[in-house]
Amino acid sequence: MSARKAGTVTSERVRVVRGWEWARPERPVRREVLAAAPEREEAKPPLLFVPGFGHGAWAFAEHWLGHAAERGFPAYALSLRGHGGSEPAPEATLRSYTHDVVQVAASLPRQAVLVGHGAGARVVAHAMSRYPARAAVLVAPVLGGWATFGTALRRNPAGTLPAVFGAGLRLNRRQLFSRELPDADARRHVARLGRAGRRAQWQLLTGRQPEPAVGRPPVLVLGSPDDRVLPAAALTRAARRYASAPLLFPGMGHDLMLDARWREPIDAILDWLDKDPAPATRD
Repeated sequence: MSARKAGTVTSERVRVVRGWEWARPERPVRREVLAAAPEREEAKPPLLFVPGFGHGAWAFAEHWLGHAAERGFPAYALSLRGHGGSEPAPEATLRSYTHDVVQVAASLPRQAVLVGHGAGARVVAHAMSRYPARAAVLVAPVLGGWATFGTALRRNPAGTLPAVFGAGLRLNRRQLFSRELPDADARRHVARLGRAGRRAQWQLLTGRQPEPAVGRPPVLVLGSPDDRVLPAAALTRAARRYASAPLLFPGMGHDLMLDARWREPIDAILDWLDKDPAPATRD
């Protein structure tokens, strides 16, 4: 990890060749990628939305995908292997998910902005060490560790404890959404949740931290102080990792892209990108 003080980022060596990954390549899979194109070309960078564990591309197709396209951004949403309409992959790892993101990002017509939600933000953080992203956005980022697990266990013991023993993590309406979201919509979204690979779930707690990003892209971190999945302190730590402060949306749940006020965070993201943020500086 890099040391960051007073808003600066120290220089680090970025790994280019990983021999063990060449020796054991990831299995090719069929991936679901949903897309929304702007009515006219504005030369804005494409956005690649990466959902968290249990969610598929549908979570972004509900609102954010089309809204981004309406504002001139080519928008794509990926279902990680084993999620949504992608090929089943019960033994998937964080490395597998990272491979999915890098492969899809590399296939886009221009250098992409990676947008990861929840545990998908952890996947994006790993992908940034392998793909030269134009920028990255970490939405309610679950970067892992035992502190996050402890919070989940306290707030949802019945849904969290089985995941330690290989079962799926079960999230509930209270964790994911604010009270403003109609119950019918909340039930519909919860019913669509799937599960991540058991190895990936365990690696979220115990796996190695992401390597330095290629090219030091600018990173925006945002979330809600009322998130019942991600502790507020963890949101702050995630932002500090990228020498910034989190952009907060009080009163919203963990799934900002599906909550009642979904428009506020996506507009903040697109406004930030319209300002063409500069790459992170080095010492």
